[in-house]
Amino acid sequence: MFGKLYSTLFFILFFCHEPSDAQRKKETLLSEKVTQMMDWTSKRSVIRMNGEKFRRFVKAPPRNYSVFIMFTALQPQRQCGVCKQADEEFHVLANSWHYSSAFTNRIFFASVDFDEGSDVFQMLNMNSAPTFLHFPPKGKPRRSDTYELQVRGFSADQLARWVADRTDVQIRVIRPPNYAGPLLLGFLLAVIGGLAYLRRNNLEFLFNKNVWAFSALCFALIMTSGQMWNHIRGPPYAHKNPNTGQVSYIHGSSQAQFVAETHIVLLFKYEIMCISVMCVAGMCLVMLCFSWLLSIFRAKYHGYPYSFLMG
Repeated sequence: MFGKLYSTLFFILFFCHEPSDAQRKKETLLSEKVTQMMDWTSKRSVIRMNGEKFRRFVKAPPRNYSVFIMFTALQPQRQCGVCKQADEEFHVLANSWHYSSAFTNRIFFASVDFDEGSDVFQMLNMNSAPTFLHFPPKGKPRRSDTYELQVRGFSADQLARWVADRTDVQIRVIRPPNYAGPLLLGFLLAVIGGLAYLRRNNLEFLFNKNVWAFSALCFALIMTSGQMWNHIRGPPYAHKNPNTGQVSYIHGSSQAQFVAETHIVLLFKYEIMCISVMCVAGMCLVMLCFSWLLSIFRAKYHGYPYSFLMG
């Protein structure tokens, strides 16, 4: 009887003690991973990962944090201009989170370059860059964890909204001060003021209708070509497939566009405007010449009843 009791107590203690050790090991491993991620983040707001780091800190459990990864191709031989622009915006977002008062170890930002982690690209069946993916703390990434780059653009503000949708973490995007714009505007105003001062006795050009008409026409062409959409969404100039090298200047969806696409539309509208002006001028010239011919015909054949513009 005591033997059965001892056996029961042994099995109870064994099975109660074993999960406790496993849980302790799991917590220790998780703590080491979080500590390492925090250490990397303290040095760089965007953690650079290769295949080994990706498998250990992103794919392998345990993990209680989200990781937002930008898959890119920044090496010069890849000739991915869009990747560089997206990388700058991604760093703006990561820095905004890193220096925020609400910063925690709940989310991390990382990047995987194709030349440093091609095995990761193959693992995820990824054949284009840049691409943004969210790896949640538990489970596999869903379809909504893939950022719709072609639709939303890669501006830091759009990425911050996507982060908020996936994790409920609100990130206020803070951009570093850019003095190029104010300096350029000040220089332009100084030039205009200087010209106005030099011609202070002859300012008729300010009342020239042709100048204002040309300025209004340029503004209308810029606005109707999609430049405002580019300013709001921040789309890439074009898209280059890092594997095939093919460059796309026209977006395949009606819900998005490239910057190059708006330049093409702007050029076409300018050409149409020029052709339209030439057509109107040509029609006026034909009417004038036809009227002149009729007047000559009337002068040669007295009593001819028809005329046009010219009696």
